Amino acid sequence: MLDPYIGQYGRRLYGLCRTLCRDPFDADDLYQETWLKALRHWDRYDPGRDFEPWITRICVNTYRSALRWLARAPVFDGFSSPEEKQARLDAIPAPEGEDFSALHAAVDALPEKLRLAVILFYFRDMDLASAAAALHIPPGTMKSRLNHARKKLKEALEHETDLPF
Repeated sequence: MLDPYIGQYGRRLYGLCRTLCRDPFDADDLYQETWLKALRHWDRYDPGRDFEPWITRICVNTYRSALRWLARAPVFDGFSSPEEKQARLDAIPAPEGEDFSALHAAVDALPEKLRLAVILFYFRDMDLASAAAALHIPPGTMKSRLNHARKKLKEALEHETDLPF
């Protein structure tokens, strides 16, 4: 039933999961949970509409649910302090190639509503209407969030000289 959709949209959905989740294992879980929910709620899908906004909406809502759950039930991550965790992360060598870490850090620092809008529109190349539909917001609200996010990113990255705005 879902096999043709998984074949067609699986890679893009997994890319979205990897973009939303900072941990690859969390991204794998989100990907699997999204397809399970799609299968569970298959009767709600309208074949007359595009599939990608529907599956993206499921993915984003599943991600948001996980964030709410984590906010209520903090998990011990094995580090004695945030400083120890940051020191361990800083010790990992950066991959070769262009360094977009400042941009990714600035996007990660955005409020969640703005971050999701940026990820869907810029990182996942969704058009405005599809991204708005995936987030259950009007296109005008999506435009507003993107504009607000661009302003915040410009402020955060004003010291970067090679990032076009």
